[in-house]
Amino acid sequence: MHIGVISDTHGLLRPEAVEALKGSKLILHAGDVGSWEVLRDLRRVAPVVAVRGNVDTADWARWLKPVEVAEFSGLSFYILHKLSELDLKPEAADMAAVLYGHSHRPSIEWHNGVLRFNPGSAGPRRFDLPVTVGRIRIVKGELKPEIITLFE
Repeated sequence: MHIGVISDTHGLLRPEAVEALKGSKLILHAGDVGSWEVLRDLRRVAPVVAVRGNVDTADWARWLKPVEVAEFSGLSFYILHKLSELDLKPEAADMAAVLYGHSHRPSIEWHNGVLRFNPGSAGPRRFDLPVTVGRIRIVKGELKPEIITLFE
């Protein structure tokens, strides 16, 4: 059982990203969605929880919140766009993970027993960074995060 994690699509949902997210029971989008069509197309794969990023300023994005908490398999996932705007202690709030984007740099780190996970950017390539999405498998209540590289 796993969830898909995606960020920084900037209006571009690549077919390779959709393929990599297939089989997810839930998709979490960490902002800079870029267009409502991205969310529509992701919902064809699995239910989606998304947050607003700094480029999500159009009318369609008004309903997106800057922060969301998603529950999955008995675990809580805190989702925001910029990690620098983290406004709580995730371990004190009993969060299993903090999911974020913005930097376009994929990252898997653990802080005080809480996963901090940036799936990188699945949208237009930025600088020399890879195009990536993420997956978090849950095995016996334990998080097993991975970065899936679509293009180097």
